[in-house]
Amino acid sequence: MQEKDLNKERLELALEAAGLDLWENNLRTGEVVRAAFKTFVELGYTQDEVPHLVQNSLDIVHPDDREMIHTALADVVSGRTREYRCEFRLPTKAGEWVWYANYGRVMDTGASQPGERFIGVTFNIDGRKRKEREMARINAQLEEQNQLLHEFNGALRQLASTDPLTGIANRRTLMELGEKECRRAQRFAHPLSILMIDIDSFKRINDRWGHQMGDRVICATADICRLHSRNGVDVVARLGGEEFVILLPETGEASAVVIAEKLRNLVMAERVTADEGELVRFTVSIGVAAREESMSIESLLHRSDQALYQAKSHGRNRVQRFEASRSEGHHDLSPPG
Repeated sequence: MQEKDLNKERLELALEAAGLDLWENNLRTGEVVRAAFKTFVELGYTQDEVPHLVQNSLDIVHPDDREMIHTALADVVSGRTREYRCEFRLPTKAGEWVWYANYGRVMDTGASQPGERFIGVTFNIDGRKRKEREMARINAQLEEQNQLLHEFNGALRQLASTDPLTGIANRRTLMELGEKECRRAQRFAHPLSILMIDIDSFKRINDRWGHQMGDRVICATADICRLHSRNGVDVVARLGGEEFVILLPETGEASAVVIAEKLRNLVMAERVTADEGELVRFTVSIGVAAREESMSIESLLHRSDQALYQAKSHGRNRVQRFEASRSEGHHDLSPPG
């Protein structure tokens, strides 16, 4: 066997072992010098069917892949690149799509018309593509699960920090933010005041109209407190039951009293509709306290609670500033309704 034939045989064996199908085209004339027979046989076509398929190979490529192939070939023909790489789908005889790759190069260096010898290989990449699709599916599923987990964790944080009925801060959040505001007020010598608000005669509302009506009154009070507070500055919280707190950073006692009177009047003007259509009125009592040096949030709450007790003791539906002399002897921190 001649050396040339031996080398050709070695090349054929190497290509077969690597799963590569060698082809050669003349891009100038469109002539198929060597067809990728092995690829079409692998797809289930007979030897007789292959020549027709080779001549019309671009027509049977998946429609979504044709533009990419045309662009890559045009780049080679124009001389913009000598390398050609494409991945596309071809149909089996049974009508299923299988992924293949084409890697080629213009080999006629020095020729007057580049593209006369365009040589490359075709090989099956369907297994790799299936794995890529599976990984993409798994990644999409993981991303969806991570998003759901993120939303779930957000919901848990929301539940942990807010009152479920009204959506405003709960006692835990109030204590955390209140302690921070106390430290800030101490550091910068800023005033800090607090309002403790309690719905008057709330038990009577529940007894007469039911607990659903009581919840409506609680929510209406929370909305008034929230809507008429400084967003991102004041802390509006529900301590539990019919009791609310508004923490007012950088607000002195006199200004806090003005704010409290405004809220009291807004509540008096509020009407909540009962199931029978009756408009229910209600009032609130408000205790006001201002922070003194080195005072903690617990101490500030204690003072506002004492002021609230004083407001209740003087007939309800009123605003009362904390006065130490009036608080002597008062130890019950649960003001009367």
